[in-house]
Amino acid sequence: MEDKHDVQLLRELIQQETWGELTQQHDDMHVQDIAEALGELSAETVHRAFQEFPRERWPAIFAYLAATDQYALLQAMDPEDGRYVLAGLLPDDRTALLESLSQEDMEQLLQLLPQNEVKPALKQLGYPEESAGRLMNTRFVTIRADWTLGKALERVRSRGESEDTINTLYVTDHRGRLLGTVGLKRLVLNTPDEIVENLITGQLVTVNAADDREEAARLIQHYDITALPVVDKTGVLLGVVTVDDVMDVVQEENTEDFHKIGGVGAMTLSLREARPSLLYRKRVGWLVLLVFMNIFGGAGIAYFEETIEAAIALVFFLPLIVDSGGNAGSQSATLMVRALATGDVQMRHWLKLWGKELGVAIALGITMGLAVWGLGLWRGGFDIAMVVSTAMVAVVIVGSMIGMLLPFLLTRMNLDPATASAPLITSIADICGILIYFSIATMFLTLPQA
Repeated sequence: MEDKHDVQLLRELIQQETWGELTQQHDDMHVQDIAEALGELSAETVHRAFQEFPRERWPAIFAYLAATDQYALLQAMDPEDGRYVLAGLLPDDRTALLESLSQEDMEQLLQLLPQNEVKPALKQLGYPEESAGRLMNTRFVTIRADWTLGKALERVRSRGESEDTINTLYVTDHRGRLLGTVGLKRLVLNTPDEIVENLITGQLVTVNAADDREEAARLIQHYDITALPVVDKTGVLLGVVTVDDVMDVVQEENTEDFHKIGGVGAMTLSLREARPSLLYRKRVGWLVLLVFMNIFGGAGIAYFEETIEAAIALVFFLPLIVDSGGNAGSQSATLMVRALATGDVQMRHWLKLWGKELGVAIALGITMGLAVWGLGLWRGGFDIAMVVSTAMVAVVIVGSMIGMLLPFLLTRMNLDPATASAPLITSIADICGILIYFSIATMFLTLPQA
């Protein structure tokens, strides 16, 4: 809570342009908190505040601003200041900024980079989107297997200040191929004349630069490591993915899955930054599609018009029955999509999970069928009670099966299982529920079908 108070106080000092007090306030603050304080201010105000911060802190503060705020600030800065900030960014942070821009804006920012930084920046942007190559940091310390520990420590002292992490050192051969890793602690605690190769232990864990960034996140989580080496097809070390980058990936992927499950296209911007036109475009597609899908539900009701006329009490239970199927399907889909996304469930598990879900769905259906039995008895008598309770059991089972199987089907088709959104599952379950409900009603009430 104290951090939140400091952030709010810093924001107020900047807005009031109390620059004397500002210097005292931000000296002991984390760069993340300073960036949060700047987040809701105009580019001109942020630019003015930057002049009060020590110049050496600019890149670190800048790295934690939102991409849109970063670009606006660079536009407000002098070219020389912008060049200083971009050159001071870690490669992964700089890549994250560049890939968020249009081609024209990206080319404009590349012109600000020092000449020796342009080629590495373009090379990293050349990796596939959402790959480990774009996520990696290319600043790391390497040592040779045939070096003594004394020589390796000299390398750490000369390079460590400019690198992102030195807790883990990467042992390579003369071609740059990764042979293993050595912790800095082991380097310090052993004798200086010891050979680096003798300290390499354990099996090497790496990720290919072209692999999906979710694979990098999975490996870091599975092996409980803080940094994951990124290599090419020949084993040459290209960069390192750190645990803080993975946390950002997990948050982004979870947000993307939530958007898809809600029937909203994935957004790279936060809700606060997104324009109404963008929100409209992301949502209108699914809504229009579902309008046409629901026509089939209306056609189903029209087909059983004679059944409805003969037992008008059936209409009272229609929303209750149909919505229950959609709700059960949404629950099943949410569980399966999340399990597939985290790797907890694989395609080969579908049959076992189908059997388990079927058992659960039957139990849920019977429970809900019993719950509506009394209501049906009160509203329409024994026959209506039989119809609604039986239909409830069947609709809940079918809805659950749809919600459980559709994510697997999409995965089999090499599509994102999160595409099995709640609106889609609900609409499919609604159509099936209408047909099941009135078919059972026609059968139980011994009425001829329309």
